[in-house]
Amino acid sequence: MRAHHIMTRKVIVVSPDASIGEAARLMAEYHVSGLPVVDHSGALVGMVTERDFLRRQEVGTQRRRPRWLEFLRGPGSQALEYVHAAGRKVDEIMTRDVRSVTEETPLADIVDLMEKHQIKRVPVIQGGRLVGIVSRQNFVQAVANALHDVPDPTAADDHIRRRIIATIEQQDWTPVGLGVLVRDGIVDIRGIITDENVRQAIVVAAENVAGVKQVRDHMCWVDSMSGVYFLPDDELDGTAKAV
Repeated sequence: MRAHHIMTRKVIVVSPDASIGEAARLMAEYHVSGLPVVDHSGALVGMVTERDFLRRQEVGTQRRRPRWLEFLRGPGSQALEYVHAAGRKVDEIMTRDVRSVTEETPLADIVDLMEKHQIKRVPVIQGGRLVGIVSRQNFVQAVANALHDVPDPTAADDHIRRRIIATIEQQDWTPVGLGVLVRDGIVDIRGIITDENVRQAIVVAAENVAGVKQVRDHMCWVDSMSGVYFLPDDELDGTAKAV
């Protein structure tokens, strides 16, 4: 999937010469945590976010440092920080170096960008103009849509079983003696594992197969060093036995 598949097209924007009060009002009214800043031609010139309102003199949260540290930082840094804490217009507090993508940017690349730069939203630019925005909320909605229950005409029990086995056997953590039984979409899985993290991975792999209604775990855990194993709780109440 690409940016245009999930992006928000009707973007709330603000102009660079708008007051910070107007920007704050728009963010509160539309329940957004950031606004693209666009000029009269529609070009993206910056981004103002909730972070820009954290250190403000109106609420007494501007930074206060020891005088010796301020001296080391120099007057330029002090002046820049003052403007950000006391500026009255959007272009005085906005971030100018904005990371953006195009409509054809793959979603995986957008996630990498968000994680690398620790940002919550990425503007989408096409032909030099802002055409949309991708936020973390868009990804939440995309996952919700992808997981929406859609009837699978091929979801017969035997078909489900084959797909579960194929999915698990593709992994390096396939359990020893994998056994899968499916009845009316309810899956029972047996096998021998040597790491408890593998148990959850196997269950998740089965849950992701279309048509699965429930997964029941009957896997046996074995300590590869000592030879001690634990039977599933439904068989022997978790009692340890030596091999």
